[in-house]
Amino acid sequence: MSLYTQAQGTLSAGAMSMQKVHWAERIAVDPEIHHGEPCIRGTRIPVAVVLGSLAEGLTPEAILHEYPALTAEDIQACLAYAAEVNPPFP
Repeated sequence: MSLYTQAQGTLSAGAMSMQKVHWAERIAVDPEIHHGEPCIRGTRIPVAVVLGSLAEGLTPEAILHEYPALTAEDIQACLAYAAEVNPPFP
């Protein structure tokens, strides 16, 4: 099983997907930061960068390594945000 270490401990990739994250608590849109692009709250990391990294095949572990300011919940919030702003076809 793939594990990655966070500042607070270790969390399996499978456990990340089981936790419910409310994206609005972790994602902010501020016209003063990245021209109003949705970013992870408290950072200048755009949601699009996280989603693009996942789309390119990076694992959550690799993204957390590249962006130490992020948490597993931030990555999950990006996915929840994308799912809500781009709902499936009716």
